[in-house]
Amino acid sequence: MFDRVARRYDLANHVLSAGCDFWWRAQASEIVGSWCAPCVLDVATGSGDLALCLQRKLPQSKITAVDFSRRMVAIARRKGLRDVVVADALRLPFAAQSFDVVTVAFGLRNMRDWSGGLREMRRVLTSSGRLLILDFSLPRNALLRKTYGFYLHQILPLFCRLITSEKEAYEYLGTSIETFPNGSEMCRLIESNGFSRATAEPLTGGIVTIYTAAAGSIS
Repeated sequence: MFDRVARRYDLANHVLSAGCDFWWRAQASEIVGSWCAPCVLDVATGSGDLALCLQRKLPQSKITAVDFSRRMVAIARRKGLRDVVVADALRLPFAAQSFDVVTVAFGLRNMRDWSGGLREMRRVLTSSGRLLILDFSLPRNALLRKTYGFYLHQILPLFCRLITSEKEAYEYLGTSIETFPNGSEMCRLIESNGFSRATAEPLTGGIVTIYTAAAGSIS
C-alpha cells in the first residue's frame, strides 16, 4: 500500500492536514533537539520528513532512518536523507543500545503489533535513552470529535482518491485512528513495554499528540 502511494504521499499529507503536518514535525524536532542526542533513529520514516527535520536541527548528530517500503526509502534518499535503510520496525537491524533517541511519526499506528514495535524500539535504546512518538489521536471536545470523524470517513477518502488515485489505500485511516490508543491509554501502553515517565502533549485540538518517554528497565 505504501509503495503504491509513495509518489503522491507528501502532497497528500500536506493537503489533507492543511499544512499542519509541517508544524507538527517542527514541534517534535524541537523536543528532540533539546535532548542533544548524538545518535537518533527514526522508525517508519516514510518519505523521511521528520528525519530530515532532525538532520537539519541536529547537524552534529547521526540521524538514521528505517522504513519497510522501498519506494518510500528511495524518495527519502532523493530528498537528502543521508542514512536510511529498508527494514521492518518489528525487526530492526541494529544492536541493542545503539541509539540515544528513537522517534516514530505516524508509524506506530500502522504496525501490526504495537507492543512489539515499542519493545523493539526500547531494545535499541541506551539505558538513558528517550522515545518520541507523534501520531494521530482523537479530540476530547465532543463537537470537534464528531466533526473530525465525519472528515475522516467522508471527506478524507475522497480527497485521497483525487490526489493519489488510491482511495482504497486510505479508507482504513479513519478506523485506524479511532482504534489507536491515545492519551493516558497510550501512555500506559508505552510504559508497559519497557519505558517510564510517559507523557502526552495534544496538538491542534487533540487531532495529533506527541508522546515522550524515558527508557526504563526491560522486564
